[in-house]
Amino acid sequence: MTPETLAFLHSAAGQALMASLSPDDLEPANELRLITRLRRTIDPSSAGAAIALGRVRLRAVGKFGTDAARLYLTTSALEQASDGPVRRYRASLFQPGSRVLEVCCSIGSDGLALAAAGVHVLGIELDAVRAACARLNAAALGLSERMQVVQADARQLPAAFTGWDGAFYDPARRGADGKRIFDVEGYEPPLSLCLGWDVPRVLVKLAPGVAIESLSGYRGRVEFISADGDLKEALLMHERDALTPAGAHLVAVLLHNGHALRWEREPGTAPPPPVTGQPRAWLSEPDAALIRAGLVSDAALAWGGVQVDESIAYITSDTPPDTPWARSFRVRETIPFNVKHLRALLREHEIGHVTIKKRGTAVTPDVLLPQLKLKGTKSATVILTRCEGRQVALVCDDPVPGKA
Repeated sequence: MTPETLAFLHSAAGQALMASLSPDDLEPANELRLITRLRRTIDPSSAGAAIALGRVRLRAVGKFGTDAARLYLTTSALEQASDGPVRRYRASLFQPGSRVLEVCCSIGSDGLALAAAGVHVLGIELDAVRAACARLNAAALGLSERMQVVQADARQLPAAFTGWDGAFYDPARRGADGKRIFDVEGYEPPLSLCLGWDVPRVLVKLAPGVAIESLSGYRGRVEFISADGDLKEALLMHERDALTPAGAHLVAVLLHNGHALRWEREPGTAPPPPVTGQPRAWLSEPDAALIRAGLVSDAALAWGGVQVDESIAYITSDTPPDTPWARSFRVRETIPFNVKHLRALLREHEIGHVTIKKRGTAVTPDVLLPQLKLKGTKSATVILTRCEGRQVALVCDDPVPGKA
């Protein structure tokens, strides 16, 4: 998208064109016919931009719902945007009426959530097209009074930006090669840039796999946020005047049934030592946010269970934990891992379909499945892992989801 094609798409003619495009028109199989039709009235670049925007709006429904049909965005901007529940959760961390900088705002997806929650937002974006998209998106959703956007370099924030209540910072976390960056000083711009801002609190979107040791100079906490069983992202909450030691306090956050559940250890306290044992009647897989926040041994203690191995995030217990923080599997059989013995056991139980899960083993499910030569009408989950140093296979019933 260019400034020229964006201007066309926002014009009355462009908006009428976008409204006329149906999902069928935007199917790849119909692209040549659609382009031929559009080029009768508009130039090729505008036709291509309209098709691209129509397609990305369809993809954006999962993140933006019905608002997607009114937004101006690109494929890369959509991929970088957080899911709706995560954006709304972050917005809830600021008080309505507060004034917040959204630095590296891209198309403004987080700023829109903040403004919708009653926060006054100033978005700052270096890229001219993305900054223009952010302005148009605020106008499209009726949020322009609470959300303004300027095109500027975050590295050169002027002194006029002092006196704000907080900032949300979203630096690029992938390199030019598309690979994830785990050291926060490798972000673009680097994370340390926010240390010079005259705001009491900065929230920073981090990669879920962020190197914790790279956060040693920051005061506050890091929240690992999951929703629908998936670890979505990490969020640094840096408090400028916090009376806490430098370094990240790790917290797990689970977005569940419209609520944000938190699990954290008392700051400054050591984790309980891991206790291991043989598999019992149930095996539980802690939520990914708990795992990333280093709270597996805490969960085992709380759930009356033990870990199958001190380095493995599986917890075994006599009864399944009554919690949304885990998925639990009823264990039918546990055997030392051996393909021949596992195949015989599955045939004995007439299991013809399996889901294979693994932790702490080099076995590849795609390689193992053909070797099992499955026959039967029943299903099961096979968990390959390490138990007190030994490779084992657990044949389990399919999972029981966590409870509310």
